[in-house]
Amino acid sequence: MHFASAPAPARPGRLDADAVLDAAVPFIRQFAAENPGACDPHRRIAEVTEEVERTGSYEHTAAELAFGARVAWRNAARCIGRLYWNNLTVRDLRHVEDPDDVAEECFGHLRLATNGGRIRPVISVFAPDRPGRPGPTLLGEQLVRYADDPRSARRVALARELGWKGGETPFEVLPLLVQPGSGASPRFYEIPEDAVLEVPLTHPRHPGFAALGLRWYAVPAVSDMSLEIGGITYPAAPFNGWYMGTEIGSRNLGDTDRYDLLPAVAALFGLDTGSDRTLWRDRALVELNVAVLHSYELAGVTIADHHTESTRFLAHVERERRHGRPVPTDWSWIVPPLSGSATAVFHHYYDPPDDDLRPAFVHRGPAARSGCPHSV
Repeated sequence: MHFASAPAPARPGRLDADAVLDAAVPFIRQFAAENPGACDPHRRIAEVTEEVERTGSYEHTAAELAFGARVAWRNAARCIGRLYWNNLTVRDLRHVEDPDDVAEECFGHLRLATNGGRIRPVISVFAPDRPGRPGPTLLGEQLVRYADDPRSARRVALARELGWKGGETPFEVLPLLVQPGSGASPRFYEIPEDAVLEVPLTHPRHPGFAALGLRWYAVPAVSDMSLEIGGITYPAAPFNGWYMGTEIGSRNLGDTDRYDLLPAVAALFGLDTGSDRTLWRDRALVELNVAVLHSYELAGVTIADHHTESTRFLAHVERERRHGRPVPTDWSWIVPPLSGSATAVFHHYYDPPDDDLRPAFVHRGPAARSGCPHSV
């Protein structure tokens, strides 16, 4: 099974150049407005206009790139962790295009973000799409995924087709798959052990939980979204925050189309599964989430609980509104998948999502499944 790579776009004509400028001008004005003294917007717009007229594209300054990446996080309607948007570490890797170098820098991203367990929000921005010269892309939802996760089936199939021999043991880390911008076949790269911090899952009140042999990784680095800033697309821009416990305990391990572990946890705790009215699924879900939070804390790895993160999100909403900025929000994603009505975010109305808002992280696939560094 192959992941179809997009054909190289033709050199943009007049209409394409207009589209780039239509996006670039408001971005430059926004950058200048939110960063007083950083640039003369009139002069910068003139520079960009000349460059686009001449080449069909333009190059962001380092400051523009960092601002755009951070605002893309701020605009992510499905992310509950946006309070920290301005603390995102931006790695400017626009000079990196070769797949071998892209892979090495992705491993460096994981090491930097892991930070000994004190997770840092990080984005690594690789070469952009240029007229007639697409940038490289990363194939897979996150830099780290497990081969036995049903969500990884397509990536496993492609990796094996490319020559990977793994995928036979539980929780085996998949290789990184890099698609060259040239349209050549993807390449796979085994992720070094020192780049992936994993947390074995135990339960604070049930010693037998460890026998389930569960674990999860520390850094949820989203890799299947393009970063769009001012008319320029960066197809490889992996980014991460830290996990919220329910993303692992409720979704990754609990969903029936993922690891589907609620029956096993119910059996371990002796729950009556004979009727839905016993609420055995709910009780198993709570115990699974307790195990995740307990284990990450025990391992010294940053993780948020859904009640605390809900309160932080409302602080973000209030702060943004003081600045006169909307907070586009997808309620169905902001409300946690466990005890939704018991969290603060459940009881509020929000600004609706705006698909046209830029800068933004944009899903390259047929349907947007995520949109923030806190991603399943």
